[in-house]
Amino acid sequence: MKRFFQPVGKDGSAKKPTLAPPSTDNDKISAEDAAKKQPLKFITWNANSFLLRVKNNWPEFTKFVSSIDPDVIAIQEVRMPAAGSKGGPKNPGELKDDTSSSREEKQIIMRALSSPPFGDYRVWWSLSDSKYAGTALFVKKCLQPQKVFFNLDRKVSKHEPDGRVILAEFETFNLLNTYAPNNGWKEEENSFPRRRKWDKRILEFVLQSSDKPLIWCGDLNVSHEEIDVSHPDFFSAAKVNGYVPPNKEDCGQPGFTLNERKRFGNILKEGKLIDAYRHLHKEKDMEHGFSWSGNPIGKYRGKRMRIDYFVVAEKLKDRIVSCEMHGQGIELQGFYGSDHCPVSLVLSEGDTASKETGLPA
Repeated sequence: MKRFFQPVGKDGSAKKPTLAPPSTDNDKISAEDAAKKQPLKFITWNANSFLLRVKNNWPEFTKFVSSIDPDVIAIQEVRMPAAGSKGGPKNPGELKDDTSSSREEKQIIMRALSSPPFGDYRVWWSLSDSKYAGTALFVKKCLQPQKVFFNLDRKVSKHEPDGRVILAEFETFNLLNTYAPNNGWKEEENSFPRRRKWDKRILEFVLQSSDKPLIWCGDLNVSHEEIDVSHPDFFSAAKVNGYVPPNKEDCGQPGFTLNERKRFGNILKEGKLIDAYRHLHKEKDMEHGFSWSGNPIGKYRGKRMRIDYFVVAEKLKDRIVSCEMHGQGIELQGFYGSDHCPVSLVLSEGDTASKETGLPA
């Protein structure tokens, strides 16, 4: 999606914290943690720069997280660079801190994550070489996954380009956090072919992931049906600089082209997956039913899309208690400075009856 940024300000006045040691794939999970219940409450959010959200929107977002008390928080578009010097090898699992500005930025992040309720979570990062893309996964320390990978191939040390994947394996399910690449507007290397390749790999992944039920969340950068956008005709006819793709099914707003929507539908069908929000919400909701909203100024004012999802295995369908969008309105209430709002999912325990959750809409 087109992004609207504000400048990053300086903030070096606070006392320098003691930085926590970085997480590694090789950390052992204690028997006590492994024996505890599985996560049941989840949040996914494209933060559109985690640093900016910490600097400008942290009290409000902290209050929101405290009200939900999620077991897992999946973040996309972290936009924090990976550790490593310029021109040297990078460590996508650690925040950059080899320059004065990057150390300051890391300290700002670590201070925020040491305060309640975030101190109760362990965090994994998968980062790009620059301030672009990237994902993060927060899991309560008492509910740790058995394994964490950063790629669709489950290779221990590999990170997907731009840090677009975090895969956490729990005892009874797998959780996939992804930031899907934008389809773009043209038949060129970083647009249509890149997205087609991504969708092909996601399909292969879900078809091969039959060992445990899958929960797939994140900014999937696609609106599956017309009900998932506020203005279908506007998005179908959208173009940039008058360019019209050779294939008419590639025409329109990235995320709402027919080819993307068909491929996403095929992934759901072949992978036996359920769109949790649409499973519970059958009607179009012009106020609360979208996760991305255009800038309040300009032609995208009031134009909204649902591109952030919780997709779950069919065998988990009867355990879906709630799946909600937590933002509303043209003025982006509940978006906490991003152009995306958080989305939550609550599952019931095992085969037990659904419980009252009390989540705010």
